Amino acid sequence: MNAALLVILFFLGLCIWLGLQARKGKEMNMEQWSVGGRGFGSLLMFFLLAGEMFTTYTFLGASGGTYRSGMPPALYAFNCFYFVIGYWLLPPVWKYAKENKVLSQSDFYEKKYNSPALGVLVAIISVIAIIPYLVMQLKGLGIIVSQASYGSISPNMAIVVGVIAITIYVTVSGMHGAAWTAIIKDILILAVVVFMGFYFPFHYYGGIQPMFEAINTAKSGFLLFPEQGLSISWFVSATIMTALGFYMFPHMLAGVFSAKSAKSLRVNAGVMPIYQIIIVFSLLIGFSAIIQVPDLNGTDADLALFKMAKMSFDPWFVGVIGAAGAMAALIPSSLILTATATLLSKNIYKVWKPNTTDQQLVKLSKMLVPVIALVGLYFSFNGGNSVLTLYIMSYSFMVQLFPALFFSLWKSNPVTVQGAFAGMIVSSIIVIYSTITEMSLATLFPSLPNVIKDLDLGLAVLMINIAVTLGVSVVTKKSAASVDDDTNISNLA
Repeated sequence: MNAALLVILFFLGLCIWLGLQARKGKEMNMEQWSVGGRGFGSLLMFFLLAGEMFTTYTFLGASGGTYRSGMPPALYAFNCFYFVIGYWLLPPVWKYAKENKVLSQSDFYEKKYNSPALGVLVAIISVIAIIPYLVMQLKGLGIIVSQASYGSISPNMAIVVGVIAITIYVTVSGMHGAAWTAIIKDILILAVVVFMGFYFPFHYYGGIQPMFEAINTAKSGFLLFPEQGLSISWFVSATIMTALGFYMFPHMLAGVFSAKSAKSLRVNAGVMPIYQIIIVFSLLIGFSAIIQVPDLNGTDADLALFKMAKMSFDPWFVGVIGAAGAMAALIPSSLILTATATLLSKNIYKVWKPNTTDQQLVKLSKMLVPVIALVGLYFSFNGGNSVLTLYIMSYSFMVQLFPALFFSLWKSNPVTVQGAFAGMIVSSIIVIYSTITEMSLATLFPSLPNVIKDLDLGLAVLMINIAVTLGVSVVTKKSAASVDDDTNISNLA
């Protein structure tokens, strides 16, 4: 057993220990298990939300996408628009959730629209969308551990071991386990990525500016947005789409519900852009590999970071890098398992069995954790999508939940239950079809100008969603008003 693998196993054991310790002194009812008893202050919320945001995409997708396609994915990864939306959106969402004892993302829609059926629909869409996101984390985990251990453990075996680890502490501690392990993960990943982001450009090129000059000389135009494809139009639309969809994920909203106050959410929205700077260093790693590690094609581009690390550092330090990357997969995966189990138990099973008690829900949620993990394992072992592709695909689904949530926060909600249903169903069908057929605006309308053809399809579908949602809402409101008028006339008669 090499030094790198020993370091990775040490940190994996530490994660399991912290996750199990997190439940001590707490009665694990549904609120404690799913949203941490709504008791997380600003500091713990910072680590928890950072744990959700900075995933294997930070480690592999950002650097791999930069290596593969240059500047467009680099700037796309560095997106602070999330936090502008979060500053205004999250406090009223949290306030409503606390006042109405909301425990899951679907609960919010169910209570806002007084429709258990809408809650079920949201849960189904979320589960469909969250599986690719979970698969992204698990695929990243397999790549990271296998690469960092110099192949002494296969990607599939690494995924199995990681899934067993998170299943243990998520089942026992729920959201508390995810929060505790997020602390050590964020400290480690910050130190490792910042160090490598500085080290590689200065070690191999003599600085950041010389590195970009060398890349521009070797691959002219690589640092510019192309006129079509990953153009500025794509960048702007994809950035908006991911920012709007960011907090729609069930595990993100579960993290929001766990906050102690609205103030802690605003503080995090103000501070988190500083932490976002870590993405810059991940991008620098990807750029530094372009000349030093040429000819990584397709999904192999996601290996750029570890190719650089293994040719630059001793095995023990590669193990530290691997441990940081592994935790970047484990913490979001644990949040996903917690949130998805809550959705399935509370928003699908309890609708079917309304007399289910709180304790029964907790037991069912814990039983569902390994089931969801096994589903994630299955899809992780089948399919070869890159980390960046899985990332964008999940967001295309989740952003379709934004209109119904956004309009529900208005003083007078213009959206009816029927409108919310129609918008979600129509847009989800389009996203599923476009994902299966690899459809884009360019394939649909090849004669249109590039500025339109390059728009992100998820955002284009969102526009259709909003139109359908509001259109159906207007019609159903008029129908409801007409029925009320007829009823009043009958009563007078």
